[in-house]
Amino acid sequence: MPLVVGVDSSTQSTKVEARDADTGRVVAVGSAKHPPTSPPVSEQDPRAWWDALVAAIGQLGDHRKEVVAISVAGQQHGLVLLDADGAPVRPAKLWNDTTSAPQAERLVLELGTEQWATLTCSVPVAAFTISKLAWVAEHEPDALARAARVMLPHDYLTWRLCGAHVTDRGDASGTGWFDPVTGNYHRQLVDLAVGRPWTGELPRVLGPTEVAGTVAGDALAELGLAGDVMVAAGSGDNMGAALGLGLRSGDVAISLGTSGTVFAVSSTPTRDESGAVAGFASASGSFLPLVCTLNATKVTDTVAGWLGLDAAGCAELALAAAADPGEVTLVPYFDGERTPNLPDAMGTISGLTNATSREQLALAAHDGVLCGLLHGLEALREVGATVDGRIFLVGGGSRSAAYRQRGADLTGQTIVVPDTDETVATGAAVQAAAIACGDALDAVADRWSLGRGTVVEPRHDASYVRIRYAAARSTYASH
Repeated sequence: MPLVVGVDSSTQSTKVEARDADTGRVVAVGSAKHPPTSPPVSEQDPRAWWDALVAAIGQLGDHRKEVVAISVAGQQHGLVLLDADGAPVRPAKLWNDTTSAPQAERLVLELGTEQWATLTCSVPVAAFTISKLAWVAEHEPDALARAARVMLPHDYLTWRLCGAHVTDRGDASGTGWFDPVTGNYHRQLVDLAVGRPWTGELPRVLGPTEVAGTVAGDALAELGLAGDVMVAAGSGDNMGAALGLGLRSGDVAISLGTSGTVFAVSSTPTRDESGAVAGFASASGSFLPLVCTLNATKVTDTVAGWLGLDAAGCAELALAAAADPGEVTLVPYFDGERTPNLPDAMGTISGLTNATSREQLALAAHDGVLCGLLHGLEALREVGATVDGRIFLVGGGSRSAAYRQRGADLTGQTIVVPDTDETVATGAAVQAAAIACGDALDAVADRWSLGRGTVVEPRHDASYVRIRYAAARSTYASH
């Protein structure tokens, strides 16, 4: 039975899934932790990711001998710099390292938001790779002078697997120097970040089902694999999640974690000079416009603490008020906000009366988080993204009964909650199966019946809640 392995290399850990290439059935799984980080400085030695991959694949046991293809989906935006011998010149700066915020601001001022959006479909923020490269150029020029190659985290693991310095258009679209529409690099933007012409090698961009290579002999032995194991292009984690969900053009995913994201598989590119929508590419050849918010499940965890409850208890309390929400409205900018760009903002609660109940406050917390993300969905629509398909609710918050039901109520349409949370590793496995079987990505998704899950129907008309939320958030100065 031929198996394929999908890898999810996130900030915190590496997770792997071995799946039957034909049916998609999960045969074995493994995981290993990464070193902890402490933002605002968030860095990891890339070699720790390889060690975690070796440990995670080791947990697949004898199934390793049946693996015919592997693919890596990794955390987006991280900056990996290697010297001519392939050794890291410094730890990788990760997406959530915010020390590069001044460099992002400088880059935007030097070129202007309209030009950035025209060239790359996005406006740089601290998370983007180009901002981190500018930080290294400014603070550690000696390290940059030793760098011969620049990579993203998933690129590094692909390189360790097969020796190919490659990437894909999905992950490349989060660098700040790649145009996802033309598929070309803008070397002048790299030079702008560095402050001079820079000759470091950028990875070759592969197509969605292009083979990067085969697992090299030393890596084959270290991982315990056997034979000719093909390596797929891989992608970024959000792009992998879209594949793992089986998203088609127009489908939307709302992800509820500590922070929140909304992204859609769009047949059309987006160029948003406001910076609210990142105009990423997908891993399948289309586009993946994305909005990120800072405030999601951490908000309801905080409100649950105020009420002396855990998250599940707060969700139960919230649902008890669904038929009578009262007038209370919560704008959840507890940690500032990224979308809209209000880093110094604080959350507000309005509409409190002597009749406001604990249930209504719990409901307002869930509604506030969801309304913030649905504002992001409207931003996708406003810049021309294709968002007329299904809505999927994913992430840790999708296990909450209140987030599920209120997601349906607030959108006024059916919500699908997938059967599994491990969508990133699943998406990478889809890529591996496509190259192993010579199939299109959509054909693999259909064969594996991806996109199945719990269907949640609206129970209450909550359109007025969104109107009230929009009025409350309009009191913030934003752009």
